[in-house]
Amino acid sequence: MKKEIICTVCPRGCHIQVEGEGDKILSVEGQGCKRGLEYASAEFAHPVRILTTLVKLDGQNDLLPVRSNKPVPKEKLFDCMEVIRAATVKAPVNRYDVVVANICGTGVDIVATKAIEG
Repeated sequence: MKKEIICTVCPRGCHIQVEGEGDKILSVEGQGCKRGLEYASAEFAHPVRILTTLVKLDGQNDLLPVRSNKPVPKEKLFDCMEVIRAATVKAPVNRYDVVVANICGTGVDIVATKAIEG
């Protein structure tokens, strides 16, 4: 399988061609630096994303902005969103408080990005 990946590590935005099967990478071409090579290899074998969204506040017509404290495997994003959609948080909440621990068994916590007074 051949895949073109646009590198986001630096502003250059190199178009990197990665060829491989499953997690095995056969060739990487087009990277402008070592970091680009590492990014493209990781993105090809196991893509991850930071998850940013909102959670309902219990008893209020307001939402709490949250994000994952580490990247979440891309294939788990929709499962994580289902868990977050069902979650509610009770004020007060401090910035970086854990809202959902170990979401979907990924070892990633969903944390508050804003403080909310009670």
